[in-house]
Amino acid sequence: MLDFTRFEVLTFDCYGTLIDWETGILSALHRILSAHGKNVDDATLLKMYGDFEQLAENGKFHPYREVLESVVRKFGSELGFTPTVEQARSLPDSLPHWKPWPDTVAALRQLKSRFRLAILSNVDDDLFAGTRPQLGVDFDEVITAQQAQAYKPSLKLFELALSRIGTPAHRVLHVGQSIYHDVIPAQALGLATIWVNRPSARPGVGAVKSAVGKPDLTVSSLAELAATAVSG
Repeated sequence: MLDFTRFEVLTFDCYGTLIDWETGILSALHRILSAHGKNVDDATLLKMYGDFEQLAENGKFHPYREVLESVVRKFGSELGFTPTVEQARSLPDSLPHWKPWPDTVAALRQLKSRFRLAILSNVDDDLFAGTRPQLGVDFDEVITAQQAQAYKPSLKLFELALSRIGTPAHRVLHVGQSIYHDVIPAQALGLATIWVNRPSARPGVGAVKSAVGKPDLTVSSLAELAATAVSG
């Protein structure tokens, strides 16, 4: 059992963990594909999305808005259509409107009563600015890929987070929905980790690259985490 009294700070992945990004991603992609007469099941779409996003995040750093636009264009090249400029933009434009999971706000408020909270997200500052008011709490720190000029699983985001938070790694608990993006790199720097295994059309993986790792604790929701952490 994880001893929550060890921790001062909880760092959170945002999209997937706090925000229901699969609904957001799939809604945007379904509109684009439908306009071109394409029909792909959700699990396949999520796998393709995860593969295309990882490809776009490799190499030279590009803003997340450009990453998402390139993902749409890659769908077009793979499925045999050419998205319009507006369609390519529609995926990143939709991101600030993606909604929190139903348990997110209450759980964050409960956790805020005991811990400092930080965001550690593969996103641009301006895109997260649209999400932030929906989360219902004031975060002590927000660390983005734009600030680090790198995407998780790069250690640069986690190193920047630790330097900004100013707390030793063993006092920080990282919470994420992706084994690949969150659990493995966080553990490499000595952080304890919680995997939030949210419901998905692609169970256990979602819209990210598949990877094998062993988090310190697995929960199925943020409500479960909050109940365990605040009472523990």
